[in-house]
Amino acid sequence: MAFFDTVIRNGTVVTASDTMVCDVGIKNGRIVALGEHIEEGSTEIDATDLLVLPGGIDSHVHLEQPTSDGSVMADDFESGTRSAACGGNTMVIPFSLQERGESLLNSVQEHHDRASGKCHIDYALHAIITDPSEQALVKDLPEIVKGGITSVKIFMTYENMALNDAEIFRVMEATRHVGALTMVHAENFDAIRQMTERLERAGHTGPRGHADSRPIVVEREATHRAISFAELVDVPLFVVHVSGGDVIEQIEWAKRRGLPIYAETCPQYLTLTADDLDSMPTEGAKYVCSPPPRDVANQEACWDALARGVFSTFTSDHCPFVYASDTGKQIKGAQESFKYVPNGIPGVETRLPILFSKGVSEGRITLNDFVALTATNHAKIYGMYPQKGSIAIGSDADIAIWDPKKRVTLTQDILNHNCDYTPYEGMTLTGYPVVVMVRGRVVAKDGKPAGEPGYGEFVSRGRSSLVPDR
Repeated sequence: MAFFDTVIRNGTVVTASDTMVCDVGIKNGRIVALGEHIEEGSTEIDATDLLVLPGGIDSHVHLEQPTSDGSVMADDFESGTRSAACGGNTMVIPFSLQERGESLLNSVQEHHDRASGKCHIDYALHAIITDPSEQALVKDLPEIVKGGITSVKIFMTYENMALNDAEIFRVMEATRHVGALTMVHAENFDAIRQMTERLERAGHTGPRGHADSRPIVVEREATHRAISFAELVDVPLFVVHVSGGDVIEQIEWAKRRGLPIYAETCPQYLTLTADDLDSMPTEGAKYVCSPPPRDVANQEACWDALARGVFSTFTSDHCPFVYASDTGKQIKGAQESFKYVPNGIPGVETRLPILFSKGVSEGRITLNDFVALTATNHAKIYGMYPQKGSIAIGSDADIAIWDPKKRVTLTQDILNHNCDYTPYEGMTLTGYPVVVMVRGRVVAKDGKPAGEPGYGEFVSRGRSSLVPDR
């Protein structure tokens, strides 16, 4: 009888720090051997000329999340995790949104219920706090941290979600007390509201108005303010979806002062620009997300920051809406405004191939950087390492086997999400995942699902590597 359940042979194994040609032995869902010519496995996978990487962890996705404007997200936990798996991911961390006036504990349970029996890959949760009441911060927050949800996101924009300065301060004090990581969506809500009214009065209501209403200065200002509050409260801060150079400068300014400030960026800020929102007549609505894509100079600033290690992670901010739908993104007529377009674009399936092709294949980042930015750093920052995020003895056998030479043109008809479009339509990429395994089981092959919903499990997370044990 074979000792190993599965052996991956002759592949180039890449971690965040090492690259080596060796076999990988898997037993009972975990990696138990790395070496040359290891024993036979019940299943053998020949990875000659292929790369064996840790499965991607996308720590910023939105699935089946309630909205306040009647819009409906296209992906639930089944379709979202199916799509994620086909793009090389073995784990996602969606958000549990507390709606104003609702219980933080109940919102977490509702998201667990939505995920139950549906996930193709493993998942965890972040908590979004929109109503920082005493009940939420003093009673509920410690309970959800005990339940393995050790990160909290706050918003500085959006109606019914934006916290004022005092509320931000109180949330940070609460996360400091329980040892949770604070994440922030940094855009100045009041400035955006005023800019939107100005544009509407001038008749500029098309999709491009979305980008014009939230210039990078509103992101820069909010980022600086959030950093200042984090310094006052003495907590680490993670700034999500950074879109360009002015915000990167704020993060580096904080780092030079010795402040524990960290950040991520996303594919849309490396490949799209505000000009995409000009697509006629209303096709530009497909590119509406917040912050919006900027310009080529800001793209290059984000690439440069990735290469220099300013960004800790690379995420998709997958926030999917159907375009041609009454509850979707299409602007319905001249009387409609960009402000009614749901914010968010799909990207969980295309995140890794885009970064691999534009980053690794084109020489902007190394393979080891790719692994760190897409898997290992996520596991460390969000309290799952070394169970997740690396190829090491004892780690979960979450593995993506890549063909670095495979050429793929992204089109809507090859993707597995529930959206009716991709913002990256027609982009030709070099390098694509060909086999994806979660805890030793194949869940995707050649860009198509190969597993069943319900296999994915909830991962209870420990303390973030960024949060000190006080």
